[in-house]
Amino acid sequence: MKLLSVAIPSYNSEAYVEKCVESLLPGGDRLEIIIVNDGSKDRTREIGEELVKKYPGIVKLVNKENGGHGDAVNFGLANAEGLYFKVVDSDDKVDKDSLLEVLRVLEEHSTPDTMLDMVIANYVYDKDGAKHKKVMKYTGMIPQNKVIGWEDVRYVIKGHYLLMHSLIYRTEVLRESGLQLPKHTFYVDNIFAYQPFPYVKKMYYINTNLYWYYIGREDQSVNEKVMISRIDQQLRVNRIMLEQYDLLDEKIISAKKLRKYMYNYLEIITIISSVLALKSGTEENLEKKRLLWEDIKKKDERLYKKLRHGIMGTVMNLPGKAGRKFGVFCYGITQKIFGFN
Repeated sequence: MKLLSVAIPSYNSEAYVEKCVESLLPGGDRLEIIIVNDGSKDRTREIGEELVKKYPGIVKLVNKENGGHGDAVNFGLANAEGLYFKVVDSDDKVDKDSLLEVLRVLEEHSTPDTMLDMVIANYVYDKDGAKHKKVMKYTGMIPQNKVIGWEDVRYVIKGHYLLMHSLIYRTEVLRESGLQLPKHTFYVDNIFAYQPFPYVKKMYYINTNLYWYYIGREDQSVNEKVMISRIDQQLRVNRIMLEQYDLLDEKIISAKKLRKYMYNYLEIITIISSVLALKSGTEENLEKKRLLWEDIKKKDERLYKKLRHGIMGTVMNLPGKAGRKFGVFCYGITQKIFGFN
C-alpha cells in the first residue's frame, strides 16, 4: 500500500499540471500521484499519459467526463490506494523539504496502532505580484508535533480556519464520513474541510509550509467578481453545510471545541454568501440572501438566532442601502485583518 495518495483535479491544466506533479516527485514511491483529468479539452490528458510513462508506479492518470472540481476530488478518492489522502490543485505546488518532513511523520504513524485521522500543515498564499507571501500557521492554536484530540486544541478563534490546503486525511476517514462533493460546483473545499471533522479523533500538526496556494489570476474561482457571478454555487455549498450537522446538539458533536470551531466556520461561510449578494447590488441576489436566512430559520430557529444576532449576522442584515453599504464596509475590514479573499 502507498503511504500517501495525492489527487490532482485537472481541467484544461496543460500550462501547469506538470509543474505540480514535479513538486511532488521528491516523495518517491511512497506517493501515489493521481492526475484526475476532468474532461479537459486541451493537452492535459496527453501530458498525464507522458508523466505516467516517465514515472510508472508513482503517477496514475484517471480520465472522466467533466463534473467540476468536487467531482474530480470524489473520483480521486475513489481511486486512491494510499493510507492517507491529500488534494493538490493543478495550479498549485508543494515544498520539497516540507513534503519530506510530512512523509516522515506519516511513516511514523502508518501502523494500525499509530495511525492518525488528520494531519495539518501550513499553507502559503502565493499571491501573484506580492513580495511577501502570507503564511497561514496554526501555532498557538494547535500543539505541534504530538498526537492530539479536539480537546487539546488550545483555542478556537474566528478567522483562523483549517482549509483543504492544510489538510491530509486518513483515506478511510473520508470514506467513513460519506464525503461526496457536489458536481459542477465551486467552493466545495469548504465541505472537504468541514464534513469529515466529527470523524477525526487523532490529529497531528506539523509547523511546516507544505502547500503553496497560487492566487491572483482574474479568472480564478476565488476572484471576487467571479465569486459574485457564481453566487448560486456558493449558496449551494452553504446549504449543504447547514444540512450536515446540528451544531448545537452535544449528542451529535460531543467535543466542545470542535462544535465551536464548526459553528465559527459555518458562520463565516454564511457571511460570505450574504456579502456577495450585498456587493452584487442586484435585487435578484438580495432575494437569494433573504431566502438563505429564511431557510436557516425554518431548519433550526436556535441556530438562526445565534447566527442572526452575532455581530456579523446583525451587520449583514441591516435594512436599506445604507445598511448594505455598512455591511460591505465591515466585511472589508475583516478581509484585511484575516487575509481571506
